[in-house]
Amino acid sequence: MPDPTEVTLPALGESVTEGTVTRWLKQVGEEVSEDEPLLEVSTDKVDTEIPAPASGTLLEITVGEDETAEVGSKLAVIGAAEAVPDTVPAPTPVPAPAVERPSAGAAEGAYVTPLVRKLAAEHGVRLSQVQGTGVGGRIRKQDVEQAAAAVEQEGTVEAPEPASKAPVVEASPLRGQTVKMPRMRKVIGDNMMKALHSQAQLTSVVEVDVTKIMKLRGRAKDAFAAREGVKLSPMPFFVKAAAQALKAHPAVNARINDDEGTITYFDVENIGIAVDAEKGLMTPVIKEAGNLNLAGIAKKTAELAGRVRNNQISPDDMSGATFTVSNTGSRGALFDTVIVPPNQVGILGIGATVKRPVVIDHPELGETIAVRHMTYLALSYDHRLVDGADAARYLTTVKQILEAGEFEPVL
Repeated sequence: MPDPTEVTLPALGESVTEGTVTRWLKQVGEEVSEDEPLLEVSTDKVDTEIPAPASGTLLEITVGEDETAEVGSKLAVIGAAEAVPDTVPAPTPVPAPAVERPSAGAAEGAYVTPLVRKLAAEHGVRLSQVQGTGVGGRIRKQDVEQAAAAVEQEGTVEAPEPASKAPVVEASPLRGQTVKMPRMRKVIGDNMMKALHSQAQLTSVVEVDVTKIMKLRGRAKDAFAAREGVKLSPMPFFVKAAAQALKAHPAVNARINDDEGTITYFDVENIGIAVDAEKGLMTPVIKEAGNLNLAGIAKKTAELAGRVRNNQISPDDMSGATFTVSNTGSRGALFDTVIVPPNQVGILGIGATVKRPVVIDHPELGETIAVRHMTYLALSYDHRLVDGADAARYLTTVKQILEAGEFEPVL
């Protein structure tokens, strides 16, 4: 008879020393297969599934749900079925709070996140006809994609309603409820409070004419997608410009070491990119973004965003950022006073790109009014290290790179 196998908490990335068990996927007495997901663990960086190290019967659980263990700690024991003790105290799973669904007669009456609602609109999917598979019947991204594929196969995909139509505003089923704060929401909140309370944060904003970039993207996006295998969104242009400018402005790509009384100026540009996910805002990292071309940044951005939204992101993917870029305009905001993450001194917020009339100095017509693509860039920074003049110089460099729009040779 093989010896029982201990399930231990593995190393979950750089600087991660402990994790909290959020959910056991198997209970004592159940059969498990090697590499089958056994439990979910949350760290201060990401939620991770821990696979079973061996096949057999789950004999014992030593760390219950909502309990914290250090890396290397024993979590459970897997062995032969006959070795199951007569009485083994198995932790009782804590069910997620139920979410009431609106009555079937309500228009588009399913509780969804804005991200899922937008996806449904893009695919012409009626949410009232989608069966949610999430907690409490919540409709997830995968449910919408499956519904879209089904109706497309039948040739009955409905065209999205015109943008001018007033949206259906529904009362959320969460109104009036008190529910347990999700682990990831608490981690995000703790990190934001830590950042605000440990830094002297300030925000500077500049306006940028990105007409050249928008026109270039419009001409190149089809060929780019065919060649590189990913869509060419505006985001890689901003990340490229931000990383390029950091090389000339080291004060914005640095870390204050409070305990040592020193400053580390990084020789690499590891750019965190904020991704809107069902569990909350997460920030995977494009390592050495300053050494990547536009295609490399586009591919890495798509890859990391996909991992986040499919719950496949690893702690290493979330570690090591020296600077962050957040596309706050993806939902229409003109600009935002973004919060600088812990252990960084700067974050660049990208506002919505809008068409509006502006005064330009035309070489032949002189000062004239033209319709241009305009956006706001907001740099939040730690004033302990970065002065207002430093922030303005950095933003000016990013603005100049974007307005020059000299990306065509790499496309």
